[in-house]
Amino acid sequence: MPPPALARPSPSPTGAAPAPVVVPPEALFTRLEAATAGLDPPLAAVDLASFDANALDLARRAGGLPVRVATKSVRCRHLLERVLAVPGFRGVMAHSLAEALWLARGPGGLPDVLMGYPSADRRSLGELASDELAASRVTIMVDSPDQLDLVDSVAPPSRRPPIRVCLDIDASLRMAGGRVHLGVRRSPVHLASEAEALARAVVGRRGFSLVGVMAYEAQIAGVADRPPGRPLRAMAVRAMQAASAAELARRRGAVVAAVSKVSPLELVNGGGTGSLERTAADPAVTELTAGSGLFGPALFDHYRAFRPYPAALFALPVVRRPDQGTVTVAGGGWVASGAAGADRLPVPVWPEGLQLTRAEGAGEVQTPLRGTGVSSLRVGDRVWFRHAKAGELCEHVSALHLVGEGEARAVPTYRGEGQAFV
Repeated sequence: MPPPALARPSPSPTGAAPAPVVVPPEALFTRLEAATAGLDPPLAAVDLASFDANALDLARRAGGLPVRVATKSVRCRHLLERVLAVPGFRGVMAHSLAEALWLARGPGGLPDVLMGYPSADRRSLGELASDELAASRVTIMVDSPDQLDLVDSVAPPSRRPPIRVCLDIDASLRMAGGRVHLGVRRSPVHLASEAEALARAVVGRRGFSLVGVMAYEAQIAGVADRPPGRPLRAMAVRAMQAASAAELARRRGAVVAAVSKVSPLELVNGGGTGSLERTAADPAVTELTAGSGLFGPALFDHYRAFRPYPAALFALPVVRRPDQGTVTVAGGGWVASGAAGADRLPVPVWPEGLQLTRAEGAGEVQTPLRGTGVSSLRVGDRVWFRHAKAGELCEHVSALHLVGEGEARAVPTYRGEGQAFV
């Protein structure tokens, strides 16, 4: 059983605000077009009704556990503040230490920033060690004593406030004596005994405070279990995810028990947009993380348990018609990270009936499109796309145009504020 410091929170109130009204696709694109009519593409827009509905659904799926917002999936301070005001959301998970400091500093800074990854950014480590307020708000992630050595080399314990530390635990499924590895390759800490040894290394070092454990089950949260037209793969994915969830629940409980013998913990973090219900059912977990589900990118179209609304989209202008069956838009090579494949390409969604060509795909400076939707398009018209992933969309634009009632209102992305963290 987890110690008292890890008691699971009571269900969060859902609030009395009315549910946002989400419109069908044709009405959505009519609204987007009208609100951004005076703007030249390329541009990115966020439908606020869809964004708010996605936030409420994430809180519902969390089953009362607080949801920490993954900043890499949003990359816009205005929208981070908007979702953190929704009951059920608490704190953020940053993807860069420089970003974490930027978000946490100052009287209006965020008070609870958990790093999602270890950092070797010496300059940012030095800034964290020299800023007592930031050190109280930011928790770094470690999976090895080597990362503690790096902090000490930048700022000796005698010259800094205590640095808050969370342990990153490998959540992958290992089989056949470790010869089969299902999941991402993150932390080397897999077993409870390894986690306990690392916890003792942290607690035994001056200048560090052990406060948490994280285990991100990417093979559950980040793999669609309803791939279109592939029933056998769907069955295999579901079987793998069920086995992985059962194995991780046992192992995560053992890890938390072992680490709690060394130090009381404030948090045990897990999950992602694709696994909220499963992770929330684990009694060792005290909080969840999600972010991609707020924007509803194309990679989340093929999950059985949920279907977010497409909230973030981008528009590109038609610049020519090479032939009767083709139009070409400017730009378009906004390809998502991960293993290269067709599922990483942006998806043209409006007008309906458009497809990328197999020969050219999404191009750096131009993208040809074919399909039944071509007939209605002329030079100067727009084509709306969905990005395959979430926050990476914001790396291509300096502003997001928020669309609600009336015309769009522009808010800066990280890049629009002059920030480029990764």
